[in-house]
Amino acid sequence: MKLLKGKTALVTGASRGAGRATAIEIGRAGAFVYVTARSTLGDLTNNWPGTIEETIAAIEAEGGKGAAVRCDHTVDSQTKAVIDQIDREQGKLDILVNNVWGAHDLGVEQKPFRELSLKNWDTMFTAGVRAQLAVNHFALPLLDKSTNALIIHTTFWDEGKYTGQFYYDLAKNALVRMAYGLSVDLEESGITVLALSPGFMRTELVLKHFGTDEEHWMNMPELKQTESPYYVGRAAAALAGDPDIKQKNGRVLRTGDLAEEYDFTDIDGRRIPPFSL
Repeated sequence: MKLLKGKTALVTGASRGAGRATAIEIGRAGAFVYVTARSTLGDLTNNWPGTIEETIAAIEAEGGKGAAVRCDHTVDSQTKAVIDQIDREQGKLDILVNNVWGAHDLGVEQKPFRELSLKNWDTMFTAGVRAQLAVNHFALPLLDKSTNALIIHTTFWDEGKYTGQFYYDLAKNALVRMAYGLSVDLEESGITVLALSPGFMRTELVLKHFGTDEEHWMNMPELKQTESPYYVGRAAAALAGDPDIKQKNGRVLRTGDLAEEYDFTDIDGRRIPPFSL
């Protein structure tokens, strides 16, 4: 049964990683999925693997439907153009997975604050926090047209523990707070807002960093407790299909906990517990 049949979704930052897998899982569940990112066929960001066209091809291979729209979410006019296109073509937006995150451009430098470049602010806040905020800003009128809309902010959260990198910690907690504040602001509307925290994911860039691939990662001790990006994608799809999702308004939820609640596993059949620092 396609729980999300008839729904329209937007997944930002969906050329690779959590965004790509989430778009595929939501598409598999029946929603029409718009995917955005900078990477397109013939124009790869930093020559990294993954494009929005490839994400759509993977959705269609699973029997789903969607559309790829190139967008740099640091440019407000491009973000607005995406929302305008969805409005013209669908007339509503039911699911927004706000996953855009620019920190990969610089990497998460493991240095004390005094040694970190201020460029960390640009990649994590301008291209991360503000980019997600701008998507919300332009999308809210369209989300209002849905009877039970959902905004999911992907982030990282481990019960207030410090992540070890100043800007990363600040940005990820800002996203948690954004979801909470918006949930309060929109409490009387039909829109639910929450934050979703995956564990240590085996994204394309993580596998590349460790010099391995999805077929051989289990040979790397450092990756023993990792999860595929599809794990958080399945969590997002389950949340989007929950008729009582409003009960979770404002909360920060962890993929491992949701796997227990909604009875799903990762692609290898494992149910991985919530990641902890």
